[in-house]
Amino acid sequence: MSSGDGVKYDTVERGSLYSLDYREALMAFISPWHDIPLYADASKKIYNMIVEIPRWTNAKMEMSTKEPMTPIKQDVKKGLPRFVHNIFPHKGYIWNYGALPQTWEDPNHVVPETNAIGDNDPIDVVDIGSKVQKRGAVIQVKVLGVVALIDEGETDWKLISIDVTDPLADQMNNIGDVEKHFPGLLK
Repeated sequence: MSSGDGVKYDTVERGSLYSLDYREALMAFISPWHDIPLYADASKKIYNMIVEIPRWTNAKMEMSTKEPMTPIKQDVKKGLPRFVHNIFPHKGYIWNYGALPQTWEDPNHVVPETNAIGDNDPIDVVDIGSKVQKRGAVIQVKVLGVVALIDEGETDWKLISIDVTDPLADQMNNIGDVEKHFPGLLK
């Protein structure tokens, strides 16, 4: 995987996938959250995205912000691994899902647009491009728009983006282009 700055990152998996002991970490001794730059190219507003959940998969994965080196792990609720349901005709997540490095939603700050605090996590980002990315991949995306959600009383921003290598990337520059090229995707 490449960060856009020419650096390649390889990952290693530990534990059993879909279990509480699963972790995917970078082989280099770095934290994807803290050490990968936010921007792949700041002048072009191209961001690095850390893929936590590949498109068409069901396991809810996330960077473990409380563990050293912030590996990707299975999300847990009430002691059980979390999965998303299939919604016909789709299987799992309909896009690649991940986070922007070096970002954080402050739980001590009330967001004026939502009147709710931040969710204490990195900012979420979805890649609506056609490629199924690998968990742990660092891809370059351009942001097309943003949606603010309230989840359990907390603000949870979702950036809508596209991989810059996607065949449609040059034709997509804002949220209106999403409806034009992917009708109904955001409904």
